[in-house]
Amino acid sequence: MTAPAASATSAASPLKSSSSSATRWKLPSAAAFPLLAVLLFAFFVAGSAPSPLFVVFQQQWGFSPALLTVAFAIYAIALLASLLVAGSLSDHIGRRPVVFTALLLQAGAMLTFLLAESINGIIAARIVQGIATGMVSGALTAAVVEAAPAAQKRLGAMIGSVSPLAGLAVGALLTGIAVKFALHPVPLVFGVLAAICVVGAVATLFLPESVTPRPGALASLVPRISIPVQARAEFARGLPTILAVWSLAGLYLSLVPSMLQQIFGIHDGVVNGLAIAAFFGLGAASPTLLKNLSPVRMSAVGMSVLAVGTGLVVVSLATRSVALFFVGTALAGFGGGSAFSSQVQTLAPLAQPHQRAELFAALYAASYLIFSVPAMLAGRLIAPLGLQATAEGYAALVLVVAALGAWLRWGSVRAAALR
Repeated sequence: MTAPAASATSAASPLKSSSSSATRWKLPSAAAFPLLAVLLFAFFVAGSAPSPLFVVFQQQWGFSPALLTVAFAIYAIALLASLLVAGSLSDHIGRRPVVFTALLLQAGAMLTFLLAESINGIIAARIVQGIATGMVSGALTAAVVEAAPAAQKRLGAMIGSVSPLAGLAVGALLTGIAVKFALHPVPLVFGVLAAICVVGAVATLFLPESVTPRPGALASLVPRISIPVQARAEFARGLPTILAVWSLAGLYLSLVPSMLQQIFGIHDGVVNGLAIAAFFGLGAASPTLLKNLSPVRMSAVGMSVLAVGTGLVVVSLATRSVALFFVGTALAGFGGGSAFSSQVQTLAPLAQPHQRAELFAALYAASYLIFSVPAMLAGRLIAPLGLQATAEGYAALVLVVAALGAWLRWGSVRAAALR
């Protein structure tokens, strides 16, 4: 969900080809930019694609709702571990080898899903998928910005910030449609995604490299979180935004299909996909719709709308109103997407080119830690408290954090107006 607006052209010089034929086979920048954007999008499509199928797997294999959250959260934990180890590797060895390796790992994860015969197979696939996404998130986001034409660096930043939300929306929706209408949704979904990853890996071989290799690759593998000094204050100010947006995202990807079945009595794969897609899709669209606002005002508006939407979700769970649930979901997604995008746009110019992947890795690490841990804790509470009480309490806590974040951001707006 991230990308910087700072110019990347000064940071990167393409690697020299050893032959004129190699140069001829490099994709031009005009083609590299959309290809990298599509690959970033595809990674997050794959991230949410399994969610509507979790309920199908549960019905087939009879595991508990708590294991659903484990299968979900293990992905984010593996992603976080991968970020800590390999998040800045591409700053040293280049974007292309990291993206190529991650695409092959992602293809392997899709095949593992396809061949799984129990929840253990699903958990194994999620671990591989998390490793692939973690190692590539910072590298691919940075590559998108660096490949953007000089006059479109802001567009590159925007794509980096909305691709995760858009990909998560599309992945869940398409899988939900497959569950509803396809005779064999599992091989269809994971077979197509595996093929896309393999084709993407081959295409990566022809991309121009935007980073000149530099020493320190092995040292960069030592797990650590590093935020450039000049970005730390803004990063800290954005923590309520990250906490509210990503913890609610974790609820939607882990428990919403079960909530629709057990609380609202809806047994429909398309509706499951629509609920997830409404949250993430409107989150992806909102930065474009609010693009005329300054980042600080966009953040304040977004956090306010997120708080209102989350409040409606709490009420909908208590009253079992499906209509109110979808209205609240739409508002929460819209507000969360714009708030997070504004955070990215504010942080982006604060990173020097050689710090870019490292900053993105830190941002993703914080996001996915928040994405996974609350959802896993919620899964443990379902047995003693029940699904409805757990979901209500979860959403209520998000509401409190979102309201606090909105109050802080409006304070920043007032302070900026007085300068």
